[in-house]
Order: sequence, then C-alpha cells, then structure tokens
Amino acid sequence: MANVLNEEKKQQVLALGRLGWSLRRIQQATRIRRETASAYLKAAGIAVRLPSGWGRHEPKPANEVITDFGAAKLAIPVLPDPLDPNCNPTPENLSTKGRAKATSKPANEVITDSAVVPGPSACEPYREAIDLGINRGRNARAIWQDLVSEYGFASSYQSVQRFVRKRRGVQTPEARVVIVTAPGQEAQVDYGTGPMVRDPESRKYRRTRLFVMTLGCSRKSVRLLTFRSSSRIWAELHEQAFRRLGGVTRIVVLDNLREGVLVPDIYDPALNPLYRDVLAHYGAVAMPCRIQDPDRKGKVESGVGHAQKTPLKGLRFETLEEAQAYLDRWEQRWADTRIHGTTKRQVAAMFAEEKPTLLPLPLEPFRYYQYGERIVHLDGCVEVEAAYYGAPPGWIGRVLRVQWDELYVRLLDPKTGQLLREHVRQKRGWYRIKEEDHPQANTTAHFPTAMASGPRRVAHRHALRCHPPPARRSWCAPSPGRPLSGQEVRHRGGR
Repeated sequence: MANVLNEEKKQQVLALGRLGWSLRRIQQATRIRRETASAYLKAAGIAVRLPSGWGRHEPKPANEVITDFGAAKLAIPVLPDPLDPNCNPTPENLSTKGRAKATSKPANEVITDSAVVPGPSACEPYREAIDLGINRGRNARAIWQDLVSEYGFASSYQSVQRFVRKRRGVQTPEARVVIVTAPGQEAQVDYGTGPMVRDPESRKYRRTRLFVMTLGCSRKSVRLLTFRSSSRIWAELHEQAFRRLGGVTRIVVLDNLREGVLVPDIYDPALNPLYRDVLAHYGAVAMPCRIQDPDRKGKVESGVGHAQKTPLKGLRFETLEEAQAYLDRWEQRWADTRIHGTTKRQVAAMFAEEKPTLLPLPLEPFRYYQYGERIVHLDGCVEVEAAYYGAPPGWIGRVLRVQWDELYVRLLDPKTGQLLREHVRQKRGWYRIKEEDHPQANTTAHFPTAMASGPRRVAHRHALRCHPPPARRSWCAPSPGRPLSGQEVRHRGGR
C-alpha cells in the first residue's frame, strides 16, 4: 500500500465506497489519491466503482433480442438446474470455457419492458401555426411568443426551439465584439425597415421606418414607427425616446445618415444644425461612427434586428397607431422581461439600475426652427417666406445662414455661426429693419469732416441729415446738331 491513512481518513474512504461513490468522486471529496483509496477498498472487500461503470444507473434486463435471422432469443440466459435430468446442461446460447458460437451475431434491437417510447412533441398540435411562422421568416422565440399569446401554449420555449430546429436546421451564430459602457453614458440610435402599414392618404400598404434607441449598459430599447423622415422628424424621435426613458445619456452614437450628419469625417464631422441644437438642449453630444463600421453601434443594430425578426416579421397593420401599440405591448411583455444573451440578466432589472444615472430632462421642450441660406439683396435685406429682414451693413451680395420659427428670424455668420441680427416675424410683404441698419443713419459715414466737434460743423452735420445732397449727375455726350447748355459748358470748362 503506497500511503498509510489515519483511522479517520480510512473510515471516511470506506464509508464513501459503501455508498457507491466512484474513485474520482472520493478523490475530489477527501483529497486522497484514487490508487490509495482503491487499495483500501479492495482490502476491505468493497467493490470499486469506476467513473463510467456500474452504480450510476440500475441496469434493466432486456426481454427480447431480434437478430438478423429473425429468431427471437432471450437476452439473459437462464441457467439450468443440474439436478434436472431432462434439461440440457450445455444449451446453444451458452459459451463453454470462453468459446462462443460462431454463427451468432450481435442484436440489432432490444425491446425492454421499461423502455419509454417518446411521445409526440407538445408542438405537434400547433404544426400549422409554426410552419406559417417559419414561412414568414420568424424565429423560434417569436413563434413561441405568438403561441403563448394567441393559443395559450403551456410548454417551454426550448420545446418550440427544438421543433423549429428540426423543421429548418441549425443556424450557426456569428462572433461579435462586446463593447462595455458605464451606466447612463451612451445610447445608440439607428433606422431600420418597419412593417407594412396602410397609408391613410393613398389607402395602400406602405413600408414604414423603424427608429430604435438602445442604452449601451442595460440594453433597454425604445422603438418608434414613422412613415417618413426628415431633420425635424429625426430630432423629434430623439425627444420622444428621451421622454420614454425618463432621462438623457451623455453620448449618442449614430450612423452617418443625412438627418444627423451633413459631412462625414473621422475627426471633425459636420452635424446637422437642428440635430446638434436639439442634443445640446438636452445636454447630450453626438458621436458619429466611422463610415462602413456598423459594429461600433452593434447594440442598436441587434435591437433593430430583434424587432424585425421577432414581433414585426411578416405582419401588416391597418394604421400606424395600431402598429405602434402592438410594438409597445411586445416591448413591455417580452423585450423588457427577457434575459439578455450577453449580460445574462433581465433587461428591466438592469434598466432600473441605470435610470438614476441618466441626465434629467429639461423643463421646456426644444423650440424647433427651420434653417437655410439666403443672399442679401441690394436693399440690404434677406427674404424669408415673402417677408424681408434687414442685415448688417457690408453684407450686400453675400450669403447668410438664416434660422426661423413662428416667432423669430435669426441671421447668422456662415463661418463662425455668430448671431448677427434677430428679428420678430413679419407678415408677407412687410419689412423689418433695425434703426442702426437704416441707410440714412449711415449717411454721416460718407462725410468724415462733419463728424468733428465745433458748433459750425455740428450744424452742418445736422443740415446734411435733414437735407442730404443730391446725387451728382453724370455727363453724357450731346446729340449731333444740339447746342451745349450753360451747365454743360461749365462742366467742360467753358465760359
């Protein structure tokens, strides 16, 4: 015996051996090598159980063996009684001294009394509904959710998953890099294709757009449907998502779509002015992704695909409100209560932890405006919806950036974005010019001598303001045969 154990360890090994434990399990529990434990068990007359040997499951004898020749024979031979003179002591199905009959072959099928024949799947009564979902391209989880909601399906999701896998085969998932973000730090936004909804104007089914905002930490998503998109609609969808979340993240990661980014660039992208001002109003900063790099916002990409494949695949709705209500019910019942595959936690529980870290919403919503570029006319004004607003001196013929809403019109420097003038909105055909921008107020700028101090020059300056000098008439050549007038003679130096 290699090692000598004390009496306590010895009794412990023997007790575990009598319980039917394997040598590997005894080694893990007692920290005694399998060779030593085996020697003590054999010395005590206790059968040693191998890891894959007897004792794990009770053997059940087979009742019938069907061979290739079709002859049914007993699987367990019955030993004859040696005192019975009528029985054959050497039957054909027994081997003598380890020598087996050469004509026997291994059994192909064993039928036992306790063999459990697998019954039909719990999904079998719903085969038509499952096949319909598979033909629409819906995944196993979406099909299971439909069965629970519509038919009261009581079995588990794994049952539906196995049934669907047999119907269409196994799909191998692709590997992805996981980006870990702090709570309340980042949200990712993107557009996707939504379901078919009947257009109220044309009364035809029309493809919608699906807006998704996903929090980077908890994976909580907000999904909104819309028929069309613009700079204002894109910004309004952000506002609705912020209100539903009850707070704002510090960074918003987006793609280089036109509604958010005018000129894509790695270091200094040109953002849409309206979108930039909306995020600044809520205290967030936009961070566009690099071109052709969708993995940077893979969380929202996954959220878009989850909604497209699970609740919306193959469905049509009569109104946009009906589709949004269906999506909201699915979001509350299934998406928020699911265990996320990456975090291995419930989405709603993680969002409850992340929500206190979000920035608070502002007291007032953002006041939307329109923007564009206008050329300053010769009268020093720009035109906005058939009304005219004065620009500062020196901008005639140049381009200004203009922002306007229901109350104000703002003129901005195209290079620096500095506010040059702000006017109150006017009716169509009306003018709005500040006093310092009026042409008569700048008349004295053309006469520097009148700006000096002194009583006579002050009076002269006042006279110029009240009665500006007439414009000098340009001289033109007289017509042939017409005599020169006195003014033309003086102009030419004559007497």
